[in-house]
Amino acid sequence: MRLGFGLPILLLLLVGFGVAGAQPAMPAQSRFFTTSDGVRLHYIEAGPPRAHTVVLVPGWTMPGWIWGPQIRDLSARYHVVAFDPRGQGESEVARSGYEPGRRGQDIAELIARLGSEPVLLVGWSLGVLDALAYVHTHGDGRIAGLVLVDNSIGEEPAPVPSRARPHRGPRPPLEVRMSRFVRGMFRKPQSEAYLETLTEATLRMPEYASNALLAYPVPRTYWRDAVYSTDKPILYAVRPVWAAQAENLARRHRAAEIAVFPDAGHALFIDDASRFDALLRDFIQRRIWP
Repeated sequence: MRLGFGLPILLLLLVGFGVAGAQPAMPAQSRFFTTSDGVRLHYIEAGPPRAHTVVLVPGWTMPGWIWGPQIRDLSARYHVVAFDPRGQGESEVARSGYEPGRRGQDIAELIARLGSEPVLLVGWSLGVLDALAYVHTHGDGRIAGLVLVDNSIGEEPAPVPSRARPHRGPRPPLEVRMSRFVRGMFRKPQSEAYLETLTEATLRMPEYASNALLAYPVPRTYWRDAVYSTDKPILYAVRPVWAAQAENLARRHRAAEIAVFPDAGHALFIDDASRFDALLRDFIQRRIWP
């Protein structure tokens, strides 16, 4: 099933495609802007434009519309922006700029066009590192808080190296590898159409760009320094694999809160959307914009 990009993606977002029990969202708009290095980037905008702004940053190769449950849930009260980082979603596939510094700069330029009020910056997976790259370079003056979802933040203990056996024989085609990757993000069943459409979205990014995103040309302390450089409220929501880092963050950062999702996959905000959305709303109402 190949649905393509553009309007069909927004329609999937609006009708809650692939998400059980989803309700229609408030009207969403497709927006573009051009970065300082000439790259055309896309974002989805929903909710009251004069309300407080929540910026959602997706993970490796993912489109912004993967945040569909959160866009639907938050846009009743907040101005919600789901970002397509360069090369992802409907943003331009640039020849360069896939290192942390430029990714953080892209977020800075997005935030700058959204107005003068601080935003809540929410990142998942690689989006955690993108958000921390932004903080590392630009500080926390334009953010009201951070929500970091299921990735290392450079805290201890360090991630355990993979013990996967080396692949033998011909390497599977990229389409097969990305399909396996997408399906591996979930522990709870998702519709076949949703999984195929999400896989198609990941394949829009060329392999050279997706590989560049995984190069991580900075030490682990780069991310840790960013986390501890801010005293803004932080919510760190993770699976058990990152629980020890979460406990250390909660102990060492006076403005941090943590939540562990033991029964969800990497895309925990989809697998356990009800709990995640309630957690996020509560955090916003208590710590960000009471």
